[in-house]
Amino acid sequence: MSKQEDANLILKLYELRREPVMREARNWFFSFNPTSAAEYLDTMFGEHSGHARMVISYWDMAASLVNNGAIDEQMFNDANGEHLFVFAKIEPILEEMRQKTNQPDFLKNFEGLIRRMPNSAERLTALRERIKMIQTAMAERAKAATA
Repeated sequence: MSKQEDANLILKLYELRREPVMREARNWFFSFNPTSAAEYLDTMFGEHSGHARMVISYWDMAASLVNNGAIDEQMFNDANGEHLFVFAKIEPILEEMRQKTNQPDFLKNFEGLIRRMPNSAERLTALRERIKMIQTAMAERAKAATA
């Protein structure tokens, strides 16, 4: 596949992310911070089930395109960062989710793509720390706004 075809597929994936319902789901996911499989599964049966499924399945689908050679992996990773952010939130509970749902291959495409990235473990750890800092800052702003 040519670089131009890879680029066109990446741009199509970007367009999907701009769709209004997907944008709403991504905005919701920004504040979703599951700490256990039970918390994640509760979400699957709540009002934000569609949001969680949309974001998670989108990135697993995009990863499958990369993993199967439809999109150049380096180009995909260079053009995206949100997939790391999403995986950083899910990784700590991923094995527990696989066990509780009896789905040993849950997010295998997504995980494989992330794990092949250089320094993925360190990058994910740093992202989780950044997420905590953002949450703290947002909480402080909300508290100041109500004071």
